[in-house]
Amino acid sequence: MDFQLDEEHRMLKDLVAKFVRDKLIPLESVILERDAKGEAVALTDAEREPIDAFSKELGLWGLDAPEDVGGADLPMVAMVGVYEEMGRTITPYILPPDSPNLRMLMSTVNEDQRVRYLQPYTEGKMISAIAISEPGAGADPAAMITKAVRAPNPAGGPDDWVINGRKIWISKAASAHMTIVMAVTDQAKGARGGISAFIVDKGTPGFEVTRKIPMIGGQTTYEVVFEDCRVSQAQMLGTEGNGFAPMQTRLSTRRLQMGIWGYTLAERALEMLIEHAGQRETFGALLSQRQSIQWWVADATTKIHAARLMAYDVAWKIDQGRDVRMEISMLKTYGTELGWEVVDQAMQVFGAMGMTKEMPLQMMAGQLRTMRIYDGPSEVHRMVIARNKMGLKR
Repeated sequence: MDFQLDEEHRMLKDLVAKFVRDKLIPLESVILERDAKGEAVALTDAEREPIDAFSKELGLWGLDAPEDVGGADLPMVAMVGVYEEMGRTITPYILPPDSPNLRMLMSTVNEDQRVRYLQPYTEGKMISAIAISEPGAGADPAAMITKAVRAPNPAGGPDDWVINGRKIWISKAASAHMTIVMAVTDQAKGARGGISAFIVDKGTPGFEVTRKIPMIGGQTTYEVVFEDCRVSQAQMLGTEGNGFAPMQTRLSTRRLQMGIWGYTLAERALEMLIEHAGQRETFGALLSQRQSIQWWVADATTKIHAARLMAYDVAWKIDQGRDVRMEISMLKTYGTELGWEVVDQAMQVFGAMGMTKEMPLQMMAGQLRTMRIYDGPSEVHRMVIARNKMGLKR
């Protein structure tokens, strides 16, 4: 078994690492300053535009998108290296297009939707959001109650769909050109054939972003409402009642990313810890000479190595077409909790300086804390793992 990336994919990983080091990490001081002032933790258009132009020139857009819409169609193994490098910085930037929604679109669009949505999304011309969680159905998507019902098309032809309900914790809802909305189309079937996916364009009557919700780690989510929001049959993704499986593809991709970002942030925090411990002297000895610090370093190094092997194992199995839902739950839980543990230890080693908003550690901690909740809390993923291992039914 070869644990090395192909030369082409290793070169890509190195290229992304250089991009992050030269273009994104230098902006962290700006991001931290905005966070300390209580301002939005985001790049301005003036900051984002040259980064977009540079990353596009490097060929870093559409890496895992299909070739027929301008993508590079890279395997998941190659994308792990990309996710690792992009996960090292707190500067909020994602190489277009965002992989989770991309993969859901790839598995569902028809030819018309491929032209209207998938291609411009791959080209970085559209921003997407997805509306799954609801105020009473966060960790269990099957419990959603937002409904879509058929309604006669006033112009004739196939029936329209009218959506009513409320969604919450939606990233990018205010800026998205399109929002993928999960809705119940057959209450009796529920998650087993009764949930469908729709694309709702920005500005569609009846679709309203009602609340901006500041989150820890400098992040923002939104609450949205659908009140008699009418969309045509052409806006349905895939077939009626079969939206749950593509949604799980989307969720699995984000969970994989989070697991990778978890151990990647742990790795960066460990590097900071080691550098500081080799310089900081207390009570006549360097921190690096303290056994407790040495054990933290040893344990973190071991766990990061294990998490990385888990990530590449999952990615290889995805490329082989295997079902890896249980392994993704393992990685998401292990990676995010590892990141939280190591960042917390790094903050402890830095002492009072580790508590300041002048260092990225506090923002890394906030982001990792949300990752332990987003796309399924650790407890739910442990339940998934246990049920699979023990042969228990839902």
